[in-house]
Amino acid sequence: MWSASWLLLGAITSVASQDTGNHPDWPRWCGKVYKPDYPSFDPGGQTLPPTPDPLAPLLHVQFKPRYSLYLESEKTGEFIVNAEISQFHGTHWGNNTSNNVEFHIKSTTDNKVLVQDSIPVNSTGKLFTFNLTDLTPSLSPIQVTLTYSPEGPSVKTTLLYLPAKSSGSVTRIDNLNGGLHHLNSASNHTFKPIFPYGFYASYDNFLALPNSSSVIQSYFDLGLTGMVPLTHYPESASAFAYMDSINLAYMFDLRENYTNQTWVKEQVTAASTTHNSGEALFAYWSVDEPDGWQAPFSAPLETYKTISSVDPYHPVALVLNCQNYYFSRYTAGADILMADIYPIGIRESSANLTNSKWGTPCNSTYGDCGCDNCAGSVLDVPKRFEDMNTYEKWLGVWPKSKMLNPQAFHGEGYWARDPSAEESWAMVLLAINRGVKGILSWVWPASEELGKAHGRLARVVSSGEGEDGVVVGLLVEGRGPEKLQISTGVKGVDAAGWVDKEGEKMLVSVVNTGEEDIEGLVELEVPSGSRVGKVVWDESGGAGDGKWEVKEGKLTKNGLKGMGTALVILELSG
Repeated sequence: MWSASWLLLGAITSVASQDTGNHPDWPRWCGKVYKPDYPSFDPGGQTLPPTPDPLAPLLHVQFKPRYSLYLESEKTGEFIVNAEISQFHGTHWGNNTSNNVEFHIKSTTDNKVLVQDSIPVNSTGKLFTFNLTDLTPSLSPIQVTLTYSPEGPSVKTTLLYLPAKSSGSVTRIDNLNGGLHHLNSASNHTFKPIFPYGFYASYDNFLALPNSSSVIQSYFDLGLTGMVPLTHYPESASAFAYMDSINLAYMFDLRENYTNQTWVKEQVTAASTTHNSGEALFAYWSVDEPDGWQAPFSAPLETYKTISSVDPYHPVALVLNCQNYYFSRYTAGADILMADIYPIGIRESSANLTNSKWGTPCNSTYGDCGCDNCAGSVLDVPKRFEDMNTYEKWLGVWPKSKMLNPQAFHGEGYWARDPSAEESWAMVLLAINRGVKGILSWVWPASEELGKAHGRLARVVSSGEGEDGVVVGLLVEGRGPEKLQISTGVKGVDAAGWVDKEGEKMLVSVVNTGEEDIEGLVELEVPSGSRVGKVVWDESGGAGDGKWEVKEGKLTKNGLKGMGTALVILELSG
């Protein structure tokens, strides 16, 4: 986030000689020069489509533990195995007549076979159970290897099987879909799905107030379920203790001094063990916009290793700002990727994006314009996550969990105004339709309108109040999101669906991405035999009675207002 980034100036300039990209001695953001005294140039660092392998088709085999960690109290685990046909990654498969890939998975420490099975060629997301009791719990990752035949090489990954934790919290990531599961005393020491939804919260004018417990409670009462407190130990020990007591999930902020590994160790120790054992702690925020600052590639990874060595029970997140600047290098040091995408008001602030506040053009090789390579609409949000998902496919890497940092502010010469409530809801649901697993807006205190607006939506998507927790369960654990087809002739509608594990319910999210109302019937293709169970969120407007109905395999509504949004739970036939 832009405001927070300037707090890092001292930490970053101390390693300026290691800055990445071209012309590191010039004033740059995302590798691009942003002052008119300097000529534009190619910033470099772009992730580009790979060249097809001349031996294609290839078989690309990947595997991961189902969850980022398991605990000693669990008896069985699962591996996810993919065996895709690829033009870019893997080993030659062209003349093989087999429809299955035989494989086995071993622990390299004791050479013990954990799984021996087969998987259909060109399939993904297949689950294979193994006995955790065959392994010894350890604070260090266990090396595991998958070997496949015929003539396949070995593929390696790691497994975390951790000793029991007597107090505090544990968070793990579902590597099948990126969702987060949290365990603490409030969950009766069982893993429950969470979808953190809230704000980055200022120290001044909020957490530093003498009545910090009272203002945190007021924040929580809005319906917000997550927070990134912009503070540390020991000055805010009482604030963290209060968040622990009300189970307000928080991500611990380390970005202010992340290059000082001694300080990082001290803060992580305090957050995870010393003070109340971090009952509501769900993750660490290591680095803020290292791509924007062109930070040394090694810095986020070094901090990640330090955090994980002290507390392997929680994931590590970092924030990206740039649209396409050394994506693979900067994301290596994180389990969760967050994105600062702030498109609202940049048109009004920068003369239709032709010039920045610095007096330079805004394009792919020039300018620092408030939202990197953005058009200045809510559609910049889904586009960024589509880009990130595409980069991971091009690179042939396992996708990481992602979160959105929505814009909830204006100013600094970049943004002429706050987003409206309707724009905020649209950006959030557009990101959710691309698979994000958390929403953390910049910055609190926000306007009263945006605080209430985000609190209303948070009650639906991230807490038990959303149809008794069905919505958060579908978003975190359901199959999806799957893009839904829209009726012919209707433009600007974005829709996605998630189906629960039992195949009984489907969540449908709908956004009109345009500012103008859509007149006439809007139809979304949904499973045959489904019916509307409950409309849990409806800011979609429309003509007539405004009902959502299922007719002949289509979810329908007569019209959608500009920036209209809706969440509908469908009951599926058996």
